[in-house]
Amino acid sequence: MAVSGAETRAVIGGVHVVPSILSADFARLGEQVQQVLDAGAREIQVDVMDGHFVPPITVGALVVEALREQMAAAGAVIDVHLMVERPERQIDAFAAAGADHITVHFEATPHVLYALEQVHSHGCTAGLALCPATPVSAVEDVLDEADMLLCMTVNPGWGGQAFIEHSIPRLRRLRALAGPEKPIQVDGGIDPATGARCRAAGATLFVAGSAVFGAPDPGVAFRAIADAVGESCA
Repeated sequence: MAVSGAETRAVIGGVHVVPSILSADFARLGEQVQQVLDAGAREIQVDVMDGHFVPPITVGALVVEALREQMAAAGAVIDVHLMVERPERQIDAFAAAGADHITVHFEATPHVLYALEQVHSHGCTAGLALCPATPVSAVEDVLDEADMLLCMTVNPGWGGQAFIEHSIPRLRRLRALAGPEKPIQVDGGIDPATGARCRAAGATLFVAGSAVFGAPDPGVAFRAIADAVGESCA
């Protein structure tokens, strides 16, 4: 069983590092996920790519289903980032598979409000993501429907990209627009140094893929970023 909606809101409302399994060794996925859970991770991100919205193809709902019991046993959140065209066609499947939180892209559908409402209809929290070239003002009319905003700090589609420097002023503008309480996630090129800079600019959730799962010990790498952004993993 997935964690409750209230528990998910409590997690995404805190300051947390969110390891992304995009960079994990899928032959050892359960083991590597457990390493970061044991190190204090409260949330894991599953990056879903369809070969259309972004060029690569990654994973589907079966991976979420495979992680569901392990994550629920740890009281941790499965955060699904849908980098897919027309996400409203996929939300039902990922919610049924065990997603606790689902993020859709502003650029991926003409029906952003409908997609966010569809996520909520399953008892999941909903995120709205912006690509680096999308004006932060795009979220203004749907702020109340999005439980979290995701400011991409690389172009979506590939792990291991370099952090885009203009993300810092974008984050400041997004925080000013969203107000002090709205969770803001960053994703792309996040390590201890960039994570600390994003935290100072207003981010509260920090997705890290290659910096965590590309390290010899993912748990140690997770803690290094968590310490840099001021997360308590006690």
